[in-house]
Amino acid sequence: MFKKLFGKNDKETILTAPVTGKVVDLTEVPDPTFSQKMMGEGLAIEPSEGKAVAPFDGEVVQLFPTKHAIGLKNKAGVEVLVHIGLETVGMNGEGFEASVKQGDKVKTGQTLVTFDLSKIEEQASSTVTPVIITNSNEFTLEFYNQGDVQAGSTEIMEIKPKAN
Repeated sequence: MFKKLFGKNDKETILTAPVTGKVVDLTEVPDPTFSQKMMGEGLAIEPSEGKAVAPFDGEVVQLFPTKHAIGLKNKAGVEVLVHIGLETVGMNGEGFEASVKQGDKVKTGQTLVTFDLSKIEEQASSTVTPVIITNSNEFTLEFYNQGDVQAGSTEIMEIKPKAN
């Protein structure tokens, strides 16, 4: 809150929740790729609404053809992967609608992808949505708000470059 009032260091990134729901510890995600942090550090959110938004101002660097996952990067070099549900790649994009494309510049809270939660519940192994800092080895992460979060407004993480 105070950072917004007094300005913040350009090198730190405040990540807002990309989906509305309840925060889940990454180690509890029922997929070893995420729970064992093979792709990077982060957290997961059990979504209560079918919309993913930009967690910061940045650029869409990857939008999977199946629209189940989106990669973003900001000017500080933080790379985030928002992976909607588990085993959702097998849905071949069914139930997902992208509002952006690769290369688009996005603002915090801007809709990236809408998705049908009930369809994911029926066809995939889980709706849980990992939010991974894929280059987390370059940063120090401080997690906030481990309860209910609102997409585009609840701050969930502070990311700072590691001191050399």
